[in-house]
Amino acid sequence: MTDSTATLTRTWTCVLFDLDGTLTDSAPGITASLAETFTRLGRPVPDEAHLLNYVGPPLLDSFRTFAGMTPEEVLHAADVYRSVASETSSDLNLNAVFPGLRGVLSRLRDAGIPLAIATSKPETRARRILDHFNLTDYFTVITGASDDEVRSSKADVVGEALRRLTQQGVDLEQTVMVGDRSHDVIGAGEHGVPTILVEWGYGSPAEANGAMAIVHSVDQLSALLLG
Repeated sequence: MTDSTATLTRTWTCVLFDLDGTLTDSAPGITASLAETFTRLGRPVPDEAHLLNYVGPPLLDSFRTFAGMTPEEVLHAADVYRSVASETSSDLNLNAVFPGLRGVLSRLRDAGIPLAIATSKPETRARRILDHFNLTDYFTVITGASDDEVRSSKADVVGEALRRLTQQGVDLEQTVMVGDRSHDVIGAGEHGVPTILVEWGYGSPAEANGAMAIVHSVDQLSALLLG
């Protein structure tokens, strides 16, 4: 992995951004909805540290991996979670844009670099959040999981984002992903896209394996993206 202080000489032609843990501090809303979901399912509510594992990966995978649910239980739990999130609007009310990120998006746009969202969150909810925070106009393409979550893996989401960008005539020769979890690194890597990992997100240090660089501040991210 490249040291975060190293000078990367690439001129990026496109930047993909994850949403949860990268642009927005969404964990409080997600964990609150998860706690209510477990309550409604009649299951013990995991502690906060355990619930944080669910922030970032596809929801169905999280229920399967961290709660040991059967395929049928996973689908039911996802339906309950979506209902809770819709009722409480926790994805808006308990969410915030990380300080300084709006400025980075503005500078990238001013530099003429096309931007895209590639998130495992369902696309309709991602758009709702971006609209709420007045971030939508920064992005040429907004791609998330399909509402039926058939498209949910990060690799599938990134692939769809790249397809849509190609349709828009965007130069993808030097594309980079910005994310906070190993899923971002692995998913983007399947398409030959390197990842810059942000330390302020929800991943552990071990998840940086395979990342091109890790940044500890918004200023470092800006430097790697804009020089």
